[in-house]
Amino acid sequence: MPYFDAASSAPLHPVARQALLASLDEGWADPARLYREGRRAGMLLAAAREAAAEAVGCRPDELVFTSSGTEAVHSGISGALSGRRRVGRHLALSAVEHSSVLHAAAALEAEGGTSTEVPVDRHGAVDPSAFGRALRPDTALACLQSANHETGTEQPVAEVAALCAAAGVPLLVDAAQSLGRGPVPDGWSLLAASAHKWGGPAGVGLLAVRKGVRFAPRGPAGDRGPGRAAGFPNLPAIVAAAASLRAVREEAGAENARLRALVDRIRAEVPRLVPDVEVVGDPVRRLPHLVTFSCLYVDGETLLHELDRAGFSVSSGSSCTSSTLTPSHVLKAMGVLSEGNIRVSLPDGTTREDVGRFLEVLPGVVAGVREKLGAPAAASPSPARGASLVVDALGRRCPVPVIELAKVIGEVPVGGTVTVLADDEAARLDIPAWCEMREQEYVGEEPADRGSAHVVRRLV
Repeated sequence: MPYFDAASSAPLHPVARQALLASLDEGWADPARLYREGRRAGMLLAAAREAAAEAVGCRPDELVFTSSGTEAVHSGISGALSGRRRVGRHLALSAVEHSSVLHAAAALEAEGGTSTEVPVDRHGAVDPSAFGRALRPDTALACLQSANHETGTEQPVAEVAALCAAAGVPLLVDAAQSLGRGPVPDGWSLLAASAHKWGGPAGVGLLAVRKGVRFAPRGPAGDRGPGRAAGFPNLPAIVAAAASLRAVREEAGAENARLRALVDRIRAEVPRLVPDVEVVGDPVRRLPHLVTFSCLYVDGETLLHELDRAGFSVSSGSSCTSSTLTPSHVLKAMGVLSEGNIRVSLPDGTTREDVGRFLEVLPGVVAGVREKLGAPAAASPSPARGASLVVDALGRRCPVPVIELAKVIGEVPVGGTVTVLADDEAARLDIPAWCEMREQEYVGEEPADRGSAHVVRRLV
């Protein structure tokens, strides 16, 4: 069964498995102790830190291992904010950061601090000049991911880092998605990553803090040394994480090129095989193994289940797969279609045959889901019912409001309007996206007794 969700968690790399089993026998003792078993464990920990630091591009004494990538992000943000509290309590970040960064920003605001989210373009990338304008005299820290976890779009880290350096603001880079694929551009001050994203074991993150960055760890101090992660280290997992990081980086050149060719095929074939699809993310400046697309008139949760039944494990940023029924903050910030969203992230070793079979199965699965939902097969002229129509989609979730709009748009004359009443948060994103795909005009959103009224003018 092809597993196409490496961006969530990559399969355990063979080197990680070997290192994990070996270190279970050799690295069980306390690495802080001076007896033989402790010294052996200490040597394993030091070697793991040196290997990880070499891959990151920092000194070993600048890097610590944490219990997760999220903990690394939270520790990095809180420590930098605390260390620079005399400068101010302002945080600058992109609008498409991982939720761990957004949660840290919310915690800062709850404590009286402030944050500024820098918008992104339709491909999901920040404009470096806009990021630079978000830096203020009281900015204590800036955060920018190296590449987006949902769309694969790479961010202009080097350009933003230069602006941050000129402003005297440290930059934290969340490199969870990219570290296993290659080096992070220079200029960062803090870097966080997560081992299970590159094929290491879950439960290991890393945080690198450059010398000279004011950093004051929050919370009670540990007894493992200043700035070190508190508690007893999971040494076997750490050794496996470092060993697999070195291994995947050695393989990355050839594997990245091979996976990029497979993703290029998906990007080209999906719009040809499946009508009404929007491929999102930067077509060039992107991770080699990841592609995201959204399908009109499709229930994302049903689509994922049907693909799973067909033997493919994929993920989605669609609101239809979320318990909150709100679209992905990444897709929302980009202003792209969210319904029927599919993220395909290929693990190392994915074959041409796996991708070919996925492309064979996908059109029928999408067509079947659309048929069940009563989606219009094609736009067809209908007798005009008046210059304006109102569609009541209150209480109905994605993609029903868009389906109902598509069914009646032909019943108003060119220049006429259709008003969709909807209380689904995704409608704010998907109705304008439908208008752009269908070359209709989204007039805007108006208040209503319940929900919102989305007004669309027919142009064609």
